[in-house]
Amino acid sequence: MLRYPVTLERDTNGTVRVEFPDVPEANTFGEDADEALMQAVDALESALSMYIEDRRDIPKPSPVKPRGKAVILPALTEAKLALYTTMRANRVGKAELARA
Repeated sequence: MLRYPVTLERDTNGTVRVEFPDVPEANTFGEDADEALMQAVDALESALSMYIEDRRDIPKPSPVKPRGKAVILPALTEAKLALYTTMRANRVGKAELARA
């Protein structure tokens, strides 16, 4: 299970801002912490899809600090990331994978 740590901060307009130390491209907000964390899953998935489009390595999540917050990726997203990472490590493209 991939758990990416997040930081939550109250923004100047009263919303709660979410940032990912391991994935700086992923950030979002919500009216409160619960809503912000719900939005954070989409923000993280979107940012990681940009890594794939740009053919970049997927950053590994750092450990979650005690009493820290984290976002857990859905199982399907985690499976896609594992496939992408394995294909990248073995230098296998989509066409070669399809032929296999």
